[in-house]
Amino acid sequence: MFSEDVLKLAETALQRARENHAMITTAESCTGGLVSAALTAVSGSSDVFDCGFSTYSYKAKSSLLGVPQSILVEHGAVSEEVASLMAEGALAHSAANVSVALTGIAGPGGGMPGKPIGTVCFACARIGAKTRTLTQQFGDPGRAIVRMKSVSIALTMLAEAFA
Repeated sequence: MFSEDVLKLAETALQRARENHAMITTAESCTGGLVSAALTAVSGSSDVFDCGFSTYSYKAKSSLLGVPQSILVEHGAVSEEVASLMAEGALAHSAANVSVALTGIAGPGGGMPGKPIGTVCFACARIGAKTRTLTQQFGDPGRAIVRMKSVSIALTMLAEAFA
């Protein structure tokens, strides 16, 4: 299901979590659980992977992760502000101490001025550290490509959380 490159990124993130006695959680929107799936595709991941939140709607982001509706309305779901709150909310609602979150517009529709198709916002949160955010513009290479590139970046951010 996943390329060797994605599986290697997942293995690296899991190994770094093990070395740091950390538990991982994910909060995903546009990838719909693919980051969690990549992590759990690696045998033995259960020792460091706690859970994943697939929060596609505003309501899910709010009810499951605690993202205030006012922030969703003010900034839109595709924003670093929301990604950051998703990552922090995933930590608050799990047994994990490191999380990665992403929210974006994979296409083919949904783009708007300032947030074109292929815009994805990421955040990585770790208890005791400042939440790191990133916005990536992938263009419009197709929904599947935007989603898989997003998985790779999210896994890389998780691995880098322990650097």
